[in-house]
Amino acid sequence: MAGARSKASPQGKANGEGQDGASQSKASPQGKAAKPSAPLGDSAERAASHLAHNIRELREQRRLSQQQLAELSGVPRPTIANLETGGSNPTLAVLVKLAEALYVSIEELIVKARPSARLYPAGSLPSRVRGRARVQELLPEPVRGLEVERLELPRGARLALRAAPAGSREYLTCEAGELMLVTGESRFELKGGDVVSFRGDLERSYANQGGEAAVVYRVVTRSPSDW
Repeated sequence: MAGARSKASPQGKANGEGQDGASQSKASPQGKAAKPSAPLGDSAERAASHLAHNIRELREQRRLSQQQLAELSGVPRPTIANLETGGSNPTLAVLVKLAEALYVSIEELIVKARPSARLYPAGSLPSRVRGRARVQELLPEPVRGLEVERLELPRGARLALRAAPAGSREYLTCEAGELMLVTGESRFELKGGDVVSFRGDLERSYANQGGEAAVVYRVVTRSPSDW
């Protein structure tokens, strides 16, 4: 009988019977429930597809050939060609080089492509009030090293701004009314259609000395070292 029991013990283990066998059978469904590889694989495929589309789209928008992008980024042209077909798994260093050459963030390279055009209704973009002046942002999506704003100053209003970082440049155009611009030691009287360009690393002020509201647009470009 002792011999029969000794044979039953290994047989029970082999068939998954007994206390140990039950615990093994319960562990099996738990193992089947956790399958992280499938969704991760899908995510990787989607990212590769987005990357391929975005690199090609951004390159063509900038009218660059694959060879020109290779020279700008330092990434070999065959690597760029493989990325644009979704057939390459780039390193972080490659993504950083391509993002810098295309003037976008790494996130913009791998996310789903944005529509080629989109309407932003009036009042949907951020705006702020500085004193009596209203400042309206005109870039719905951030562009590195670039600011575009619409300033509206009622009669008698004045707006002073601090100097931007060294290497920046400002372009100001008057759409309506009259505006007095003071930057550094220079003074400019702008009327509708006038444009002035000046160093952005100087303190400046905008004053409406006319009889009606003044509307101006300002574009500020920053040095790449300040991005």
